[in-house]
Amino acid sequence: MIDAFTTSVLTVVLTIISLYKWVIIISALLTWVRPDPNNPIVQMLYRLTEPAYALLRKYIPTVFGGMDLAPIILIFGLMFLEIFLKNLFF
Repeated sequence: MIDAFTTSVLTVVLTIISLYKWVIIISALLTWVRPDPNNPIVQMLYRLTEPAYALLRKYIPTVFGGMDLAPIILIFGLMFLEIFLKNLFF
């Protein structure tokens, strides 16, 4: 059985992963409507997602049939990590 500290840290990590998935989804949806790039929320979303996208874009094509695959692959990777951590510790 794991102790309370490990459970607390794992809960925080899983919450951060879940929140980051929503940030990616919102950021991807915003690319469809082309918001004002000077908007502080849009800039924050860009700063939170673009480093991860850039890392993935080194290994996958940026555009595949007019669709950027980086957000989808990143969400699947985060889902895998979330399920793996849950099954490992709980």
